[in-house]
Amino acid sequence: MYRSISHLIGVTALLLSAVSYAGIQQTKGDFEDKFRQLDEVLPTPNVYRNAAGEPGHAYWQQKVDYKIQVRLVEEKRRLEASQQVTYKNNSPDTLKYLWVQLDQNKFREDSMSALTTTFGGIGSRGPSTQSAGGDAPAKISLAALRRQHFVEDNVLGYDTLAVSAVDGTPLKFTVVGTLMRIDLPQPLAPGAHTEFHIDFAFNIVEEDAVSARAGYEHFPDDANEGGNDIFLLAQWFPRLAAYTDYEAWTNKEFIGRGEFTLEFGDYEVEITVPADHVVSSTGELDNPEQVLTKTQRDRLKKAETAERPVFIVTAEEALENEKDGTDKEKTWRFVAENVRDFAWASSRKFMWDARGYQQGGEEQPLVMAMSFYPKEGGDLWKKYSTESVIHTMEVYSRFSFDYPYPTAQSVNGPVGGMEYPMITFNGPRTTLQEDGSRTYTLAEKRFLIGVVIHEIGHIYFPMIVNSDERQWTWMDEGLNSFLDGVAGREWDPSIPWGVEPRDIVDYMKSNVQVPIMTQSDSVLKLGPNAYTKPAAALNILRETILGRELFDFAFREYSQRWKYKRPTPSDFFRTMEEASGVDLDWFWRGWFYSTDHVDISIDRISQLRLDTHNPDIDLARQRQAEADKPLSLTDERNKAEGKTLWIDRFPDLADFHDENDRFTVTNEDRNAYNKFLSELKPWERKALERALEEDKNYYVLEFSNRGGLVMPIILQLDYEDGTSEEMRIPAEIWRRTPKHVQKLIVTDKNKVLKQVTVDPRWETADVNVDNNHYPRQIIPSRLESYKSKKRTGLEYKDIMQGSKAELKEYEPKKYQK
Repeated sequence: MYRSISHLIGVTALLLSAVSYAGIQQTKGDFEDKFRQLDEVLPTPNVYRNAAGEPGHAYWQQKVDYKIQVRLVEEKRRLEASQQVTYKNNSPDTLKYLWVQLDQNKFREDSMSALTTTFGGIGSRGPSTQSAGGDAPAKISLAALRRQHFVEDNVLGYDTLAVSAVDGTPLKFTVVGTLMRIDLPQPLAPGAHTEFHIDFAFNIVEEDAVSARAGYEHFPDDANEGGNDIFLLAQWFPRLAAYTDYEAWTNKEFIGRGEFTLEFGDYEVEITVPADHVVSSTGELDNPEQVLTKTQRDRLKKAETAERPVFIVTAEEALENEKDGTDKEKTWRFVAENVRDFAWASSRKFMWDARGYQQGGEEQPLVMAMSFYPKEGGDLWKKYSTESVIHTMEVYSRFSFDYPYPTAQSVNGPVGGMEYPMITFNGPRTTLQEDGSRTYTLAEKRFLIGVVIHEIGHIYFPMIVNSDERQWTWMDEGLNSFLDGVAGREWDPSIPWGVEPRDIVDYMKSNVQVPIMTQSDSVLKLGPNAYTKPAAALNILRETILGRELFDFAFREYSQRWKYKRPTPSDFFRTMEEASGVDLDWFWRGWFYSTDHVDISIDRISQLRLDTHNPDIDLARQRQAEADKPLSLTDERNKAEGKTLWIDRFPDLADFHDENDRFTVTNEDRNAYNKFLSELKPWERKALERALEEDKNYYVLEFSNRGGLVMPIILQLDYEDGTSEEMRIPAEIWRRTPKHVQKLIVTDKNKVLKQVTVDPRWETADVNVDNNHYPRQIIPSRLESYKSKKRTGLEYKDIMQGSKAELKEYEPKKYQK
């Protein structure tokens, strides 16, 4: 049941129309229940995942351990490796085969990714094309041409692949795109384990050529003859696909956008590289005596208690390494426990700094925060990379748990931003000036701090809280973007971090969107869909709906429940409700399952006076109200023309009603009033007398929900005496009439309303502030002048700008900041 829903969700499968719920067409009325429970959408609780959103008493997950020996063949830009895999079947099922991910096969010419690349169009991953119609030529970016040529000129994907049992007996395997099925000689029973070997090799892609998540970057201008490279290695070894209680094998083809879901395990990895290289890796260095000098080991020890980062490999030493290559090799050995993946980086260009971070008191293990970067990183990296790593752990641990691993690393290379256990790849650099110096702008500083926070944050989500990125990108990107906004503002709130609700307004009102719950590869705009919209939603949930105390408690509960486990969206939704004590089904339905937006309009305000039933009071008020009306235009012009009224021409026609207006009190009026008083019960008379004595103001405010997404109505009430107050009306006000509501507001006699503003601090992502004021206001905007320019053809800068925009859309990991 759950698998079918998660796979079929698509663009509109779970959008509930105004008259249809759960596939049942309604025939009476057009009422839409915005607060309908999610029972028919969420999976039924079971022994693996209970109704509270926590792991059930029979929860299980597989365990996979790896022992890998890998060699970097620098001159060929190639990896050659062998690995031993131990697979433990903790499921209640007997397995006849295993599925393995072969992510490098994505780069093959015949891969599903390549064959389904489209030319232009919304959400396309293909070459950018634009046409003005007629005979105007389409446009193709130079980046797209470069990618095409690189794929044509190189053999990509695994070109060596062999699978065998521990005794050397070949095992049958079948490659299916980016997946491989290994047929087991004997079925693997519950509780049993199996071991096998995989030998593999492939040519490393040039990251900038194919816009990958890893690869090499070439520096042709370095002093070394032929230049140098930075190698970032990820998705590099055949990794066991996850086998889960909610989907069984997660064997969906890797197209490039939907990321990964993996099993936890222990790693022992030996990495052989040129002897002058410095290696950064998942795990802890197990043989420092063999790969580091005594001076470097002493520096590393000093860094454990230093107040600021200490250089393990200095800038001068890195420059010296850059000058000459070497034929000699070193083998770096790393061990990692209970991680779901393994990545590493290697280059002779790296300088390396480190600082110890002691979290949670002396009893907690020390974390070494470290950064690896070339001279191109300059002062920007020296000042901010490692400090950003530590700042991230400080903030994220408050919302989840203490950082559990021995290292947290930031590595500079061609990838703009990507994460793995204990190691992240981050792209920003300084700019080389004509005088040889390197500088950075505020934007570059913000990029570095922001991307380091974001990618180190990913070590918590999803590297520890192990959500399925292939299906639900928002479960790691959205949660993490929310938290990196919190951390960014705690670094320096004057720098714009971009996760405020107001920042998603243009996307929320656009037609180019799908529900957040859409599978990653089908999303039209991944950046706003998986990053900013869910981040803004969580910000609203914390600051506006629940408040910080309830939200922070529930979010921490979710994080700790699912640490080292595999949560699904329903587990998150249920935990946040169960731990906060607030029904949030309406919130999840609107923000995550629909494309509705927030647009609450205040349409009208009526000022009322309490009818006292006393004719001497009420009729006098009515007389004044009539006098306050503007004079009839007809009467005014008749008077100006000197027209004589008929009753003035014939005074003998006058009677009582001509001598007294219709608001004159009569004995009949007073008798009716006395009768009314005599029929009141004591408590009714007391209530009326008190109301008359207080003489309060009564206002009826009328609101319409024009965007479809129900939200609390947040009001700023401005009074004529210059004071203001805030009023917050819960979203449940829309439960019976989701399109239009009225609200009575009573104020003291001296509190006369002057103006009412909806969402005055722009905290709900309301897309239209024009209708947020009553009375209406002139909305300030900008007017820019421009000079028209005749276009004579395709300019190089236009191609490159189009290329960068294309990459932002197609590879949000690279340009997600």
